[in-house]
Amino acid sequence: MSSGGGADPWAWLGLLKWSLSYSDGTSNTKATPMSDEDKAFLEQVMKEGIIDENERMKFILKQLTDAVEFYQHEQSSSQPASDSKEPPIEDNDLEELLLELRDIVEQIDYARAFMSIKGLPFLLGCIEERQAVPRPIRSACLGLIATLCQNNSPVQKELLELGALKVLSDLYFSEDPATSLSSKEQGNDEENIDSKSNINTNAMKPKYMQALSSIVRSHELAENVLDNLEQTVALFVDGLNPSTATDGLKRRALFFLRAYVTSDSATAERVRKLAAPIGIVADYYLEESTVTPAELREMSLSLLQQILEQKKSVDVILQRKTALVGLGVQRIAAMRKLTGDDKEYATVELEAWEGLIQQLARANPDEAEPAAGR
Repeated sequence: MSSGGGADPWAWLGLLKWSLSYSDGTSNTKATPMSDEDKAFLEQVMKEGIIDENERMKFILKQLTDAVEFYQHEQSSSQPASDSKEPPIEDNDLEELLLELRDIVEQIDYARAFMSIKGLPFLLGCIEERQAVPRPIRSACLGLIATLCQNNSPVQKELLELGALKVLSDLYFSEDPATSLSSKEQGNDEENIDSKSNINTNAMKPKYMQALSSIVRSHELAENVLDNLEQTVALFVDGLNPSTATDGLKRRALFFLRAYVTSDSATAERVRKLAAPIGIVADYYLEESTVTPAELREMSLSLLQQILEQKKSVDVILQRKTALVGLGVQRIAAMRKLTGDDKEYATVELEAWEGLIQQLARANPDEAEPAAGR
């Protein structure tokens, strides 16, 4: 998506404007007179106020293109701030419209219609314009990408062709760790508030991680692209950093890692390449503490169990076998002493620890790879 040479860095804006003028995301159909049945249905629609989702989507995108043109003008204008024009729409109102658009494109057909009117390069362009486009709008665009990709292989494929994995992972590392989001951007406060300090930090990073995860999950080609991305390991290491990552970022990074490393197309080479983030999970995410919620512990145990079950490469876990068994015995003993609601609450983690210890007892080290030339 990044422009080079003399290319117009805002070309994606013109592309969407052109598409909105000449396409509604649907195929051409022959015009025919309305039947009595169609007329009755139309009258009911008008009476009940049913919204045409496709037209609503076009309206929202028109509002967004107008706003982005304003951001572009403001960035390039040399006028003092006091002489600036009024924006065509307030950022808060635009953010509300983008949340409505997200609800619309949850439906696969509308997601593909959005793709057909060149909405995807527009979203990436907005996200890339870190200086011109306000952060809440960029955050909403990341949420839209995550929604558009759900169970939607054509959308995932087009984003791959647009180089979205490289673009978004590069932007992930360029975000200021001290930025914070508005309450609307945060959505669920738990996602972005650091459990140790109650301060909203690294607030954009969970959004990037969610978008990247949605592009890759359940798409073999996307997984292969990620295999060859230079910053893949660093992405997971940063997202799982026990000291700097928020609970929301850890949760999304762990969910993404588990899906990626245990997918049907995962290889022993992929598991070995991701030894560092898997090691972080095994070393820091299993002990009971105020900074490691039960959900993270359960997800971590599930990841280690799945790696052992698949037997593609298990050395990264077996290297920690003694420590894991020791911790597991302690946790099992402690959870078996619980009573009442605490006992019921700990059931999933208890069963996971018992299963992990059994698998560790049965697991064998990776077979040595044959030497080159043999």
